[in-house]
Amino acid sequence: LPSTSGHLDPGSHQRVLMKTGLILLIIGHLNFITSALVHGTVLRFVVNPRDAISLQYAVVNAASVISALLTISCGIAALMLSRYLAPATLKWMVFALSASSSLGCLCCLLGLAVSIGLTLGSQGRVLLAPCTVGDITLAPISRECPFDPTRVYSSTLSLWAISLLLDSMEIVFGIRCLLLTLDLLRL
Repeated sequence: LPSTSGHLDPGSHQRVLMKTGLILLIIGHLNFITSALVHGTVLRFVVNPRDAISLQYAVVNAASVISALLTISCGIAALMLSRYLAPATLKWMVFALSASSSLGCLCCLLGLAVSIGLTLGSQGRVLLAPCTVGDITLAPISRECPFDPTRVYSSTLSLWAISLLLDSMEIVFGIRCLLLTLDLLRL
């Protein structure tokens, strides 16, 4: 509800900031869980410091975890700001967190798109590099392969697609939080 000066009134700011903070909190946690699942099910077995593609997978996944933590922090700070609108330091903290969260999520979005492209381009050979089984359909888990190779390709791509969607949502709501904070700071 804009006032005559073009800015939202304090009551509207509180409601919008609370909703945005809650959404950021939920999306950040979901992205953190998705990144942890990718790491726990696949990447801990695949990462090889000598292989550039698997190293890229690990870097993007670590960046995804960090951006999820930034988004969670931004959500918590936005919730605090929705309750206490007066402190200028809190406004600047939400401004900094929302800007860094949005930029971090944008970097992760681009990195995940590259990871998906590399995986599709190589038909998952990097994901299956630790397996020495000639025919993947023989035994789901054996001494030659530390994980179930039958679904690693589709599972990883599915989790990356979910993370891609969550990163784009984090960018949208991070920018929304940034714009709300800019309005509160009268910048």
